[in-house]
Amino acid sequence: MHRLQILIFILFAAYQPVFCQAYFTAQNAPDKARSAYNEGKQYSDRGEYAIALGYYEKALKEEPLFIDAKLALAETYVDLRDFFKAERYFEEALTLESNYWPLAYFRLATVEWTLDKYADAAEHTALFLASNPQNEKIKNEAEQLGANAAFASKAIENPVPFDPKSVGNGINTELDEYFPCLTADGETMVFTRNMLPSNMFGQRAEDFYTSRKVHGVWQTAEPMEGVNTPLNEGAESISPDGSWLVFTACNRDNDGSQGQCDLYWSQLKSSGWTKPVPFSRAINSPQWDAQPTIGADNKTLIFASNRTGTKGALDLWETVRQPGGKWSKPESIAGINTTGDEHTPFLHPDGQTLYFASNKLPGMGGNDIFVARRQPDGSWGQPQNLGYPINTKGEEGMLVVSLDGATAYLSSNRPGGQGGLDIYQFELPAHLRPKPVTYAQAIVKDANTGYPVVAKVDFTDLKTGQSYVTAFTKENGSFLVCLPAGKDYALNVSKDKYLFYSENFSLRETASFDKPYTLEIELQPIAPGADAGAPSAKPVVLRNVFFETGSAALLPESAAELDRLATLLTGAPTLRIQINGHTDDVGSDTDNQTLSEARAKSVQDYLIGKGVAPERLKYKGFGETQPVETNDTAEGRGRNRRTEFVVW
Repeated sequence: MHRLQILIFILFAAYQPVFCQAYFTAQNAPDKARSAYNEGKQYSDRGEYAIALGYYEKALKEEPLFIDAKLALAETYVDLRDFFKAERYFEEALTLESNYWPLAYFRLATVEWTLDKYADAAEHTALFLASNPQNEKIKNEAEQLGANAAFASKAIENPVPFDPKSVGNGINTELDEYFPCLTADGETMVFTRNMLPSNMFGQRAEDFYTSRKVHGVWQTAEPMEGVNTPLNEGAESISPDGSWLVFTACNRDNDGSQGQCDLYWSQLKSSGWTKPVPFSRAINSPQWDAQPTIGADNKTLIFASNRTGTKGALDLWETVRQPGGKWSKPESIAGINTTGDEHTPFLHPDGQTLYFASNKLPGMGGNDIFVARRQPDGSWGQPQNLGYPINTKGEEGMLVVSLDGATAYLSSNRPGGQGGLDIYQFELPAHLRPKPVTYAQAIVKDANTGYPVVAKVDFTDLKTGQSYVTAFTKENGSFLVCLPAGKDYALNVSKDKYLFYSENFSLRETASFDKPYTLEIELQPIAPGADAGAPSAKPVVLRNVFFETGSAALLPESAAELDRLATLLTGAPTLRIQINGHTDDVGSDTDNQTLSEARAKSVQDYLIGKGVAPERLKYKGFGETQPVETNDTAEGRGRNRRTEFVVW
């Protein structure tokens, strides 16, 4: 019995290395297995993956614990795009020894990403990063994949509503239609269409097309004459009133362009669109400048560029038109730009919500669409991914949102379209919408003749006194200006040799696209007779003169309006006016009469303090005797409490 125990011990000792061997490598695998493995490597190096596959399988048949053969087999199945088998062999190799080749975790994660196993991909990417990889390029790729996988795993479980519908055959064709943009009223769409080959070399030409919405249906789009050329025009943005177009044009050497692709602009006149002109080198650079978006204030311009100073391959840049008309030096947008690509920006007319595409921020892979909101200090907040299925593993690009914030437009080559890229619309989820916006639309006419007047239009933030937007009416006297919620606005319409017009828009609480402001404005000319002393036909209401409640003390918000009045009087030195004060019917007749007179005198005193001669001014109070609206509503009483002036 003792001799049998010794024999068993000797046999166990002889085979102990086999029992304890967890795996074999290319250095210590059995000869036949190693030979088959090396043969397979030669075929893999030549790209003959199907043949290599057989040798790796032979190596594993000779030695099932051959870890290098399992890893090689996994990589070969990746090359053959059999991702399920690739996943299996990566997992088997990691089960043999998780620390043998930590990169296997990352390779497994990429396979799982392809198989839409996002949670697994996030887990295995984290395990790879925990191994402290030294290759910075691979490390960065793993960090990107991990961030995308972590986002995607949650996004798939919490999809956002998304039901895109074609905008119709009036716009979509068998060609590519993309880069839609809208006027503020939502009735005009401008987009880019990639035309059929336009020359003997088979090159396509991008042109602009315009469609009008009639009874809710987009009509057959027409080419934009005056802007389109045999060359490429694309990636455009139209101002809210439809009078100003900014777009991208490339490879134009003889018109003052600065680089390969530059930003151009054109204006809509009564005779049509003006000849496009490139922006100066203050905005355009020797590099690629494209994809502009115009702010509703007509002075903010955001675009994509790879100019010097770009953080990634493409960045978003912002420039602002200064009071004198010059543009500020474009600045890279901090908080949004990454080391990847940021492009296709769209600044909503609320001026505070920016939609754009990025391939670096966490998302579904490729280019996703994001939204960022401007903070009170002027900076941009953390970008938010629009979510799945708006964003997918495919490439998402420019998204445009209507003024009311409810409808979004994008381009897609999804099945069921007309062909190529088509334009679709969908209801934007509430949490992704911009702030409420409305608009003021008006026709300015001469009070005597009824003819349209080209006048200056200035909307001012009453709280800050800063100009929000300054523009001129079109040749037909019309203007349209978007007004975001959150502010009170003062409107002043003026023209040389005319009395000005003022109005007030209180949007501090909210605004509604369904209730725009529609005005008919008559400017009274200062005729030679009036300048000499003839009375004006109508009083001019100073809608932006404010007093403390129950008092004749002027509030600071009144300064801008009264300064304009002082300037008007200075420019017409023989003009004489009477300031009239009015109240609502709250309180006694006597008190209201006294208050109206005191308020009118406060305005007179202010003007005298600005250098207007006292003999050119009179004041009078009318109390509650001349209401212009009912006193039965708060709005009506507000209109009755007014200060105005007449020429005398």
